[in-house]
Amino acid sequence: MLEGRLREALRRAPLLARLEPAQIERVVRQARRIRLAAGQLLFRQGEPAERFYLLVAGQVRLFRLSAEGAEKVIELIGPDQTFAEALMFLNTPRYPVCAAALVDSELIAIESADFAAMVRESVETCFVLLGALSQRLRVLIAEIDALSLHTATSRLARYLALRLPAETDTLELPVRKAVLASRLSIQPETFSRVIKALVDQAIIQVDNQRIQVFDRRALFELADLADLLDPEINASGLSVSNPR
Repeated sequence: MLEGRLREALRRAPLLARLEPAQIERVVRQARRIRLAAGQLLFRQGEPAERFYLLVAGQVRLFRLSAEGAEKVIELIGPDQTFAEALMFLNTPRYPVCAAALVDSELIAIESADFAAMVRESVETCFVLLGALSQRLRVLIAEIDALSLHTATSRLARYLALRLPAETDTLELPVRKAVLASRLSIQPETFSRVIKALVDQAIIQVDNQRIQVFDRRALFELADLADLLDPEINASGLSVSNPR
C-alpha cells in the first residue's frame, strides 16, 4: 500500500481520525500491510497481542473456541474498523479471541507498544482514545442486553430490521447464515426454525443471502423496534419511510 493510501485509511478510522499529522506519520512509519485470503487466520486466542489492526477492505470475524472446539463468533469487523486496540494497556496482553478473514481482506497492523508510548506523550490523544473506546463499550453493552433480554426470534428480527434500507424491502446478509447464527448466539437448528417461522408468517422471503421483507411492521414489532417506524420519534437516525 502506498503511503498516501495508508494515511487515507488511517484517517477514515474513528479511533485514528483525530490524531495529529505528526502522530499519523509516526504510525505510518511502523505500520505494515497484511493481506488475508478467505478463511485465513490472522491470530489465535492466547497468542501475545503485539499489534492491533485496522481493516481496510474485506471482513474479519472474531471468535472464541471452547475446549471442545466449538466456535462462538464474538464480533464481525468491517472496513475502517479497528480491533484488539484495548489490549495495548495490559502488561502482558494476549488475544482473548481468534481472528480470521471471512472474505479476501486487507488490513493494517499497528505496533501496540509504540502506539501506547505515543498516547502517553499526549493527554489530548489519551482522551480521544478513551472516548473512542468508551463508545465501543456502549455498543457492546447494548449487544449484551439484546442477547440476554430478547428471544432468538427477536434477536434475528432486530438484526434484519436495523439493516433494512428505508428505500427498499430487500437486504443482503453480509455473512453466511451459520456465521450470523453464531454471532446472534442462536443454535443453527433454532436459527433455521426461526427463519422458517418468519417465512411461514409471510414476514420475509429468503433466497440464499437475499432477504425480502413482506411485512415491515411485523418485523419491527418482533424486534421490539416498532417506534422506529415513526420518523418523528426516530432518535437513532434510522429513517423508515415505507412501513407496511
